[in-house]
Amino acid sequence: MIDKTALTQVINQTLEGTDLFLVQLTVSHDNIIDVQLDSMSDINIDDCVKVNNAVLDAFDRDVEDYELTVGSYGLTSPLLVPRQYEKNLGEEVEVLTADGRKLKGTLKAHDDSQFTISIPTKMKVEGKKRPEVVDVDTVLAYNEIKYTKIIIKF
Repeated sequence: MIDKTALTQVINQTLEGTDLFLVQLTVSHDNIIDVQLDSMSDINIDDCVKVNNAVLDAFDRDVEDYELTVGSYGLTSPLLVPRQYEKNLGEEVEVLTADGRKLKGTLKAHDDSQFTISIPTKMKVEGKKRPEVVDVDTVLAYNEIKYTKIIIKF
């Protein structure tokens, strides 16, 4: 079986100096390798080919046979790594928490352990007769959620 750590190292070395980053790497028990990349800007086929060729150069298929797929991480797929949160700051997101709450708001901030979304909430405002919609910041740890997805608008 292909060494996933060595494979990750080859991919990350190939991506150094670019705005590309590794989102997900899976290696099945029968050596089917799936590499999912994302970028702070655009990702194109040439970027995927570059990573594909680096893996082919580093791991000899005559020594150990494998199937390799390199692609861009899907727009509708959940965010998995902090750099994706950075890329999508200011975007509307849907978050499903571990306790089953579904939250919708604007991705406002993030770090390596948590992120903040601003959720429009109807609240009674002092001095006003009727409730108004106010943005309430909610901080969530990555380990407290099931997923975060970008809400796509046309």
